[in-house]
Formats: sequence, structure tokens, C-alpha cells
Amino acid sequence: MNEQEINLFWKKVVNTMGEGLMVVGPDGTVVMVNEAFERLTGYSSKEIVGRPCTVIDCDACDLTLQSSGEAWCRLFKDGKVLKRHCHIRSKKGGYVPALKNASVLKDDQGVPWGAVEILTDLSEFERLDKKVELLSRQLEEDVGFQGILGKSAPMQKLYDVIQKAAQSEAPVIIYGESGTGKEMVARAIHQLGRRKKEPFVQFNCAALNEALLESELIGHIKGAFTGAYRHRQGRFEAANGGDIFLDEIGDIPLSIQVKLLRVLEIKQFEHVGDHRPITVDVRIITATNKNLEELVAQKKFRDDLFFRINVFPIHLPPLRERSEDIPLLVNTFIRRLRARTAKKISGLTPAAMERFMEYHWPGNVRELKSAMEFAFVIAEKGLIDLDQLPPNIVEPKPPVGGPNRFLEEIPISVSRPGVNGEKEALIEALCRCSGNQTQAARILGINRVTVWNRMKKYRIDLKKNLVL
Repeated sequence: MNEQEINLFWKKVVNTMGEGLMVVGPDGTVVMVNEAFERLTGYSSKEIVGRPCTVIDCDACDLTLQSSGEAWCRLFKDGKVLKRHCHIRSKKGGYVPALKNASVLKDDQGVPWGAVEILTDLSEFERLDKKVELLSRQLEEDVGFQGILGKSAPMQKLYDVIQKAAQSEAPVIIYGESGTGKEMVARAIHQLGRRKKEPFVQFNCAALNEALLESELIGHIKGAFTGAYRHRQGRFEAANGGDIFLDEIGDIPLSIQVKLLRVLEIKQFEHVGDHRPITVDVRIITATNKNLEELVAQKKFRDDLFFRINVFPIHLPPLRERSEDIPLLVNTFIRRLRARTAKKISGLTPAAMERFMEYHWPGNVRELKSAMEFAFVIAEKGLIDLDQLPPNIVEPKPPVGGPNRFLEEIPISVSRPGVNGEKEALIEALCRCSGNQTQAARILGINRVTVWNRMKKYRIDLKKNLVL
């Protein structure tokens, strides 16, 4: 094939490329683009040819554009740009991540004729990277319900609620104490839902100050504020088509709440520093360990935003209300830590397990996991004993009113006459010690596990049956 024949078919050649191609004249106007460029940006050839190349607003050009000199673009002075990560603006207004390669085209006399830019779409690579990260985390959580551990009645009820929430498009809010696994529940809803093949983007609203929080959520354009040297895609834009999980929603400032409400209501927003609207289709999942109704009453949280996100509430039980799951959690963490450290640790001694069952666990599952990691550092092999547990668990702080406030009461006889005598004695003991099962066991002179078994036997609910 000679040069004339190549010139005849060159358009077909460039249109078979998977990367976007743009040829620019020395004055910066677009001369031609290929079909891959049209798919990448949304601009047709007719719409973009003849317009300035800056229409795609490539943020990598902040290193090549100059305001004075013979060359309007430093590319024509340097001759090439190789493998530079950038973001370009699509016709719809959103930013697309790309890998840019560019080179100057010269005639036989060495006079620049124009430039050619090759743009490789990185959107799919970024999506796959996030998917790999999510799957890697799930491999570490290879048991239970979508990685959530627990077989108790409260957890079985929770799993049923999660499945129902996953089949809905309604906003979900997850309430729970710190360490109860709100993030895992949000990921389970995504994995079981209709958007599971689309992005799952999570963000902690308490992690940044007000100025950075807005930029992180909705993105900004280059030059929007001091330090904004590149375009930044916001979390909502990254989650388009999928689910976005906003943790610690109760900590979001009022000024950001207004903008968040607008995104949820009309599914549109503008990047910081820009006026062009971006449309997104995102299902929102939020979480908090605070009482939002109290914050609304205190004027610290907008009531309209509260009603918008509080459509499908899910309440996570604290670990102390599902203590029968503790042995399962312990065994799972031991197996994982044993695989990671290669230490030949087989479990807990009966005394250590009893201490775990008695402990209040204010930090919930996260605290239990940390306690096991601490024990694995101290212990070398065999069974983990009391002296290898964190000091705050072995010797917890006494309850308000003194360590023997309940034990100084008159002992309760467990051998009362009548069928309901045992139940009445247990209820009286639990009432006397405000529902603390360990204290109730000491008052009755029985084991804590026996207290739990009798509560289950007589269906005693600490919230419904006791007047504390």
C-alpha cells in the first residue's frame, strides 16, 4: 500500500482506534476528531470541528498554556506531552478521567502544522479499581450475611430489613452506635440491590471542614479557589447510576445541608466555581450515631433534609444486646488474625470468654476486634487468658454510684414457690441493677449465661418487661 492509498483510507484507520483522537491547528482550533473521541466527550464532529480545543477544558493544559510569546501553547515549543493524567469536560458537563498523549505535527521544512492528541478513557479502569477494592474487603469478610457476622435474633431481623431495603430505591438511613457496622450494612444494601453493578461511593461527612466538604461532594473546576490546580470530580458525580453512602450525616454543616437537599430533590448540582448544571441519578444511603430528631429540635439539622433522608430507617443493635454473637465474632477474628500473623493461637480460656460475655462493649464490634488484635500481639500461642486482654476490659470502670451499689442490696432467693417464681426473681434482680445481666447474676448467685438463658426462656425483653 503506497502513501496515496494510505491517505485514502486514513479516516477509516483512525476510526478503528479505541482511543479518542483530536487534531488541532496551530491556532488552537480543532481540525478533526475520530469516532472514539465523539463517544468519549459526547461532541459530534460537526459540533466541535472549528471550535477552540479548550472547549474540552482539559486540566492538564494548565502546564502548557501560556499567555505570551510566539506559541499560544507550550506544546508547540516542547514538542510533545506524554502519559499525563487529566480530566476533560464532556458535552453533558461532567468530567471524564483520561490519559493524554500529544505531539506536534511538522511539515518537511520543520514548520509546525498542528498537533495531535490521543485521549484514553480511564473511567472503566477507575470503576474496576473501586470494584477490586470492594471485593478485596469482602474476601476478608468471607462469612456471615454479606460479611456481617451474627446469628442472633436481632441480627436475623436486621438481615431481613436489609434485603427489603435493597429492593427499594427509597433513601435509607442507618442508625447505630459507633462500631456497630453501619458501613457494612450500607455495602450490603448496595450488593443486594438493583444498582450493584454500578458504583458504590462512600464518604465520611465528619472528615473535612466546610470548605473542603462541598468540593469533595460536588466537585470543583480548576481555579475555583486557591489550591484548585486541577478539576475534581465530586462524590455524587462519581456515584452516578449507583449508590452513595454518606456516613456521619449528623455532622454536616447547615450550609452544606442546603446544597445536599437540592441534589436530592432535583438531582442536579454545579461544580464549585462553575454555573453549568450536572445531572446525576444516585440512590442515597446515610448513617449516623446521633439523634437527628434532637438536632432538628435544636436547629442544628434541617427538618426538610431530615424528612428527605429518613424514609427507610434501619436501627443496628449494639453488641451488648446480642451478646450471644460474641463467641462467633471471637472465633472469626481469631481465624483471620491467625492467618495474618501465623501465630498458633487456638482460642480464649473460659475465664477470658466469660469476661468478654460480661463486658459492656461501648465500642461494639470494632472494640471487640481491637481487643483481639491486642491479645494477638501479647500472646504467643495456645489460649488467650485474662492477663493478655486489654486492661480496660479486664478491669472495667465501676458503674456510677460505686462498684457494690447493687451487691449491697438484700439477696433475692431464686427458689420461690410457684411456676413463675424463677421468672419473678430474675425480673426483680434485673430491675434492681438497671438491666445489667452480670450484676443480676451476682445478686441471684448464678452464672451470667444462666441469666441469659432464663431471659430467653421466659422471653424477657429489657425494654418491654422491665421498668428501669
